[in-house]
Amino acid sequence: MARDAGTTNYSGVMTSVTDIRPTVDPIPLPRALEGISVDGFYGADSAPASLDACAPAVSGVTVSSNDCEPGWIFVAIPGLAQHGVRFAHAAIEAGACLILTDEVGRREAFERRLGVPVVQVSNPRAVVPLLCRNIYSSPATRVTTMAVTGTNGKTTTSYLMRAALASRFPHASLCGTVETSVGPVSFEAVRTTAEAPVVARFLAATDQYHCGAAVIELSAHALSLNRVDGIVFDVAAFTNLQHDHLDYYGDMETYFAAKALLFTPEHSRRGVVCVDDEWGRRLADHATVPVTTVSALTHEAADWQVRNVTPDKSIGRTVFTLVSPDGSPHRVAMPILGDVNVQNTAVAIVSAVSLGVSLEDAISSVENAPQIPGRMEKVNPTPGAQPLVIVDYAHTPEALEWTLRSTRELTAGRVVIVFGTDGDRDASKREELAAIAAREADVLWVTDENPRSEDPQSIRDYLLRGIASARPDMHDVHEVTTCRRDAVRQAILDARAADTVIITGKGAEWYQEIQGIHHRYNDVPVAAEVLAGDLRAHE
Repeated sequence: MARDAGTTNYSGVMTSVTDIRPTVDPIPLPRALEGISVDGFYGADSAPASLDACAPAVSGVTVSSNDCEPGWIFVAIPGLAQHGVRFAHAAIEAGACLILTDEVGRREAFERRLGVPVVQVSNPRAVVPLLCRNIYSSPATRVTTMAVTGTNGKTTTSYLMRAALASRFPHASLCGTVETSVGPVSFEAVRTTAEAPVVARFLAATDQYHCGAAVIELSAHALSLNRVDGIVFDVAAFTNLQHDHLDYYGDMETYFAAKALLFTPEHSRRGVVCVDDEWGRRLADHATVPVTTVSALTHEAADWQVRNVTPDKSIGRTVFTLVSPDGSPHRVAMPILGDVNVQNTAVAIVSAVSLGVSLEDAISSVENAPQIPGRMEKVNPTPGAQPLVIVDYAHTPEALEWTLRSTRELTAGRVVIVFGTDGDRDASKREELAAIAAREADVLWVTDENPRSEDPQSIRDYLLRGIASARPDMHDVHEVTTCRRDAVRQAILDARAADTVIITGKGAEWYQEIQGIHHRYNDVPVAAEVLAGDLRAHE
């Protein structure tokens, strides 16, 4: 199923999620194309042909030339920059037995004389889920499925969902931003929600490993780009909707509409919706599947309500009361820091209960959940003479505000933040993000996140303008122009014992992307190395 599978801890590197390889029996091409409107079939010589006459048997499907095996269909999708058919030769070298593409792709395939049959359809991306259903035998129907969407909190909620299922499904699988884990193996994630073929293989592997249940973290892009079409989740959850991805969607209404697709009969059987924000309330009102509501950070009316949120420093947890629909209170000591995670914890528990897990079991399982990588993760839980150092993924204005306020509650001294923001992403949030950092933190270290193709200085200039709008004197503001590692080192060594240093934006990411190159980097081991070399560690 996996080649050289790695581990989920920080001592090793996980292999790619594309290495998931469930056992699949080859099927005839006509069967693989059932339910798909085919505009034309062409033989290896580019001449029109009969499907039955020269169609190969197929055993897999892919949209990536880097993720291909012998006997697979390569689906060449038109992209924003170039057509996927330009990568067909590499897929064929890896064993692809057929190309499925649109008319433009078919014409280019002929020009390239690829030497394999070509199937032409009008919308290649839209038919990928149908191919997956046919080739992998509808794996979502053989396991219990949960999904979570929202701007902030998806990853945390997905991990807590998996934990909450433990009494019924102790080996539930997980597919999300940080990792994909199936049975005894884990894989490095490529994106929040993988492409449809990877999701299908993940679900097929979940079934073959007898995991019983799967939790999938769903981005708006995944819903818009057909990655989970054909899957009807048993429970779908919504955390919140905040300012993000407007470079792709243009406005919040379009972004919301993409998220709302999950709460239709085509994608889910029932929903669990947090109504703390206006978008959640709208979703609860307009969803076309049965919905259970949760309020956690507000006093909005809901089926399940959170009350009495209290940080308990004696046990290092935040404790709250979860009031069930019958009005009975239930104490929850959540395993992750910060009031912001009350919302995620409550949604995870209620989602598990919606699947038939007892409330007592769900709470107990969540309270004993392991640390979630890169989510309010304490690098040094017992700091002694050093500052407490926390790594968190907060990268939107709202998430950063919540995270810094939660950090303030835990801190006797100063709140010190190390942060940047992504290049080639929604630039409209940059100055607001920085202004929030200036208002909520005491000491700011401005550095780089993933500049991608942008000039890092240009990105930092956005942030510095935002900081100046909230803190004109720029007191305790430091720009580090060398590298993120230097910013982490300087922030920790400059901080005092009573301070908290929070490193935001990257969370558990294992890379820093600069000019198309993914450099291996992770905030947690970098911070741990600085702490180990700090003379105060030996006091």
